[in-house]
Amino acid sequence: MCKKVYEALKWASSFLTERGRDENAGELLLRHYLGISRAKLFASFHDELPLEVWEAYEKAVYLHGEGEPVQYIIGYEEFYGRPFAVNKEVLIPRPETEELVYHALQRIEKMFGDKLVSLVDIGTGSGAIAVSMKIERPSLQVTATDIAQESLEVAKGNAATHGADISFIEGDLLAPFIEKGQKFDVLLSNPPYIPEGDRETMSVVVTEHEPDRALFAGDDGLVLYRRFMEQLPHVMNEKAIIAFEVGAGQGELVAQLLRDTFPQASVEIINDINGKDRMVFAEI
Repeated sequence: MCKKVYEALKWASSFLTERGRDENAGELLLRHYLGISRAKLFASFHDELPLEVWEAYEKAVYLHGEGEPVQYIIGYEEFYGRPFAVNKEVLIPRPETEELVYHALQRIEKMFGDKLVSLVDIGTGSGAIAVSMKIERPSLQVTATDIAQESLEVAKGNAATHGADISFIEGDLLAPFIEKGQKFDVLLSNPPYIPEGDRETMSVVVTEHEPDRALFAGDDGLVLYRRFMEQLPHVMNEKAIIAFEVGAGQGELVAQLLRDTFPQASVEIINDINGKDRMVFAEI
């Protein structure tokens, strides 16, 4: 039997709350299947749902109840004002990473002005950082890498969707560029940084669905940053910006790694909108 919009939302909210999921997911899913805005959804509260919409919606709510992320169900996530396709091969872009893009754009403008700037995004995943940087500053020469071909396919699709001209390379961190002797003005990365021990306290929505390779990095979460420090001096130009997203509480540790690697650099930790240390910038 078909339900009215408000009945469907009430059912989903109750069902998802019982299972410890985000009750707001019901609204996101219904808007997706109806293809309407939030305002239109509320204006349609007493409308009856078409049978095919209700069936698809009910199935999606059950899936999320079992732990499937909403973004994988609907196939996209918003990032920097644009939709990015996502699937189980890539990390779902987070709002905190939008802040990394914002601050990187500010610093590039300040340091390089209108000069031609080469940028590399390491561990690009969905391509959210690389594509956003290219669209926001079209003159950037952007290269993006990932260790997984499956992730690169998603990133390439997003670049094509948004008309972003980006070079994609499959490889492990900076190895492809060291081999070629290629250097960059700007390096951005949101690498895996979650300590393995945190797995037990995390939501199954994350641990059982998003790729491990994009989440976990050894006992202290700093494995990738240490590897970066060995490689960075070989690929950065004399005047350069390096920016990492980090886990809460890791800012000072990563900042010190950068200071040790580039003693002449100006290193700064930036808190995110929630007041947590989330980004570390080094200006050389």
